[in-house]
Amino acid sequence: MHDDRVSPLPSGSRFPGLRRRGFLAATGAATLGAIPLAACGGSGDGGDPRTGGTPRRGGRLRAAFAGGGASETLDPHRANLFADAARAKALFDKLADYGPDLAARPRLAERWEPNGTLDRWQVTLREAVFHDGRPVTAEDVLHSYRRIADPREAFRAKASLEPVDLDASRATGPRSVEFVLKRPTAEFPNVMAAFGAYIVPAHAGDFDGGPVGSGPFRFVSFAPGRSAVFRRFDDHWDGAPYLDEVEFVVANEESARVNALLGGQVEYAHELNPTTARAHEGKGQIDIVRLRNSAMQAFCMKTDRPPFDDVRVRRAFFLIADREELVDAALSGAGETGNDLFGKGYEYYADGLPQREQDLEQARFLLRRAGAEDLRVTLDTSAVAAGFTEAASVFRDQAKRAGVTVDVRMGSKDSYWSDILDGGTLCCYRSGAMPIESHISQRLLTGSTTNATHWRHRDFDALYRQAQSTRDTKDRAAVYGRMQRRLHAEGGFLVWGFADWIIGTARTVRGVEANAPANTLDWARFDKVWLA
Repeated sequence: MHDDRVSPLPSGSRFPGLRRRGFLAATGAATLGAIPLAACGGSGDGGDPRTGGTPRRGGRLRAAFAGGGASETLDPHRANLFADAARAKALFDKLADYGPDLAARPRLAERWEPNGTLDRWQVTLREAVFHDGRPVTAEDVLHSYRRIADPREAFRAKASLEPVDLDASRATGPRSVEFVLKRPTAEFPNVMAAFGAYIVPAHAGDFDGGPVGSGPFRFVSFAPGRSAVFRRFDDHWDGAPYLDEVEFVVANEESARVNALLGGQVEYAHELNPTTARAHEGKGQIDIVRLRNSAMQAFCMKTDRPPFDDVRVRRAFFLIADREELVDAALSGAGETGNDLFGKGYEYYADGLPQREQDLEQARFLLRRAGAEDLRVTLDTSAVAAGFTEAASVFRDQAKRAGVTVDVRMGSKDSYWSDILDGGTLCCYRSGAMPIESHISQRLLTGSTTNATHWRHRDFDALYRQAQSTRDTKDRAAVYGRMQRRLHAEGGFLVWGFADWIIGTARTVRGVEANAPANTLDWARFDKVWLA
């Protein structure tokens, strides 16, 4: 799926999970039928959702997510939706996970160390136990990675584990693993932090009827497409959660999640739109948390076919875009302007490049030089993602002022991401949080499987290999800087903005981290949340 942030499926029946216990999410009028919340009387100090005094234990937090119906699973290696990812994070752990800057942070791995040639990494596990009391061992780690890499399966993290030679990798002790790599890889910690690379017990079998993990919560119940209840795991290596329980409730419609939050039926509503946030922010009923830099917003130009095989046309399109207008109109101001590069604020981001501004006169000059004064091009878009259709309309009007005719073509929500990989010449595009290294390896190398811009340059591939084999972080950053300067000058991604990911919470909720782009460690992290 080309929207690499995990995306909900199209809505089916209206908020099926909220039907249980008499939930009437459409109106927010039902009486509360869930377990009462402990210590949940008032809004405390006025409700900064990230602070609010000393953490306290107790209560059940109910979190509403869009879901996937009866096909949902608790198998962490099959996680694909945001709801899957949040549930997996509660039940299981990874060796590492991404911090707010998208650099890998230790989790089950206490430390890691490469050899001098960066093709062998020694990983030492911290002392942690599964929910059944068994210790987490090197054999569990190798079993988990080999399961993910099974050629008969299509687990999400399989591509991320590709650099690892799992046949040659071995346990060197109960809590130590030597990973043998197929080539020098300085960014191996990103492999351990990859989406879906969870550690499961070597004997794991039934993930939906009673999964055993090493995460901060342990399994209580699961009804696919409806709800899941997990209870605090007191022996978690990172400390027991403050909450007694967390319940994940499925509500596919954004309006259902909002109304359930306003009606007191849930305390956490995932993925709100900017209009909703603006209507409720600062009004006192609920708190709005904005996860900055969560989603790159872009137009994707195919660099191997007319008209975008001419770098002058690509540069003209860079100059046509009024990024502030796009952010204001397509994102309702809920984001920041982009500079034609992925990963603003992330590790290795080339923030020293000048911010590109609209320059219609220079754009028209470049188009004349390219023999494309009366250019007409089709822009593919879809209602598959918030802001796509609005961005297409705004850019069409901007291009008209430069003498370019943009014909907007609406695509199917069900097939859009697969259609745009190879079809068309220009399309709306977005991506969630991932390291810049992963963005390059997945999308910008000659052999990348999701190379939507068809950017294929052997010298660029060579720079990537150089970065991967460069041990010193500063020197590696310099190589990534060279690659980004090239992309900024002649690449195929016109990155016009970075959208906020918006969460709504009850006024009683504390500990929700705002400096946490979607899919990073502190996103949907309920073990550090408490109820005031």
